[in-house]
Amino acid sequence: MQMRILLAGLLALAGCQTVQTTQPGAVGVERTQAMMLSSKEVNDSAAKGYRQVIAEAGKKGQLNRDPALLERVRGVSRRLIPTTAAFRADAPGWDWEVNVISSKELNAWCMPGGKIAFYTGLIERLKLSDDEIAAIMGHEIAHALREHGRERASQAMAQGIALSIIGAVAGISQGGMDLTQLVLNVTLNLPNSREHETEADRIGVELAARAGYDPRAAVNVWEKMAKAADGAPPEILSTHPAPATRIADLKVYAARVMPLYEQGKPRR
Repeated sequence: MQMRILLAGLLALAGCQTVQTTQPGAVGVERTQAMMLSSKEVNDSAAKGYRQVIAEAGKKGQLNRDPALLERVRGVSRRLIPTTAAFRADAPGWDWEVNVISSKELNAWCMPGGKIAFYTGLIERLKLSDDEIAAIMGHEIAHALREHGRERASQAMAQGIALSIIGAVAGISQGGMDLTQLVLNVTLNLPNSREHETEADRIGVELAARAGYDPRAAVNVWEKMAKAADGAPPEILSTHPAPATRIADLKVYAARVMPLYEQGKPRR
C-alpha cells in the first residue's frame, strides 16, 4: 500500500504544470504558478462547496434577507466583473454568483470560478461606502483570478497534506478530505500566504480603479478592520493580516492606478 501511495505521489508530481494565470496589468503581477490540479476540477468543486454554504445559509434564514443591500453589493460586482478582462480574457464570462449572508462576522470571500459571499456584519459594522465594498470585493476577486485556491490545493497535494486527494486521483481508496472540502477550507478557513495577499491587494486596487471606484478606499477599509479587532482579529483579518507594511504597499499601488480611476469613474 505504501508503494502504491508513493507511486501515486510521483505521478501527481510529474503532472505538475507551471502556468501564468493572469496578465500583469498596470500593477505588474507576473509570478508564474505551479499547478497539479486543473482549473475545471477546482472550479467544479468550488461550485459544489458554494452551493452547500448558500443552502445552509438559506436553511438558517440568513440568505439575502435585505433586498436593498443585496442589490447594492451586486451593483458593485456588476461594475467590477467586466474589469477582470484586464487580467484574464475569460473571467468576465465566468458563472459569477454574488450573495449576502446575514451574520455579525466581518467577512467576505470569493471562491474559485467567481462565487462571492459578503457578510452583513462587514458592511454594517464598518459602515462601508461603495468604494470600500469595491476594495474588499476586488481583493477577493483577485484571489479567484490568480487561482490562489487551485494553487494552494495543489501545494497541499504536493506536500502530502491531502493524501486522500492523491489517493482519489490515483484510484486508491482512502479516508480523509475530498476536493470540495479542501477547496472550502482554503477559501474559508486557512490563511493565505503573504505572497497571495500582496498579489490580491495590488490587483484589487486596479480592478476597483478600472470600475470607477476610488482605489484609496482600500487603505481606509483595512484600517477600519484593524480598529475593529478589539483584541481579537475579525474573521477576514484572521486570513488577511494587515500590518503597517501592507498599508504602505496599498498606498503605493493605489497611487499607481489613480489614472485608471480618473478614466473610469462615472461622470456627474
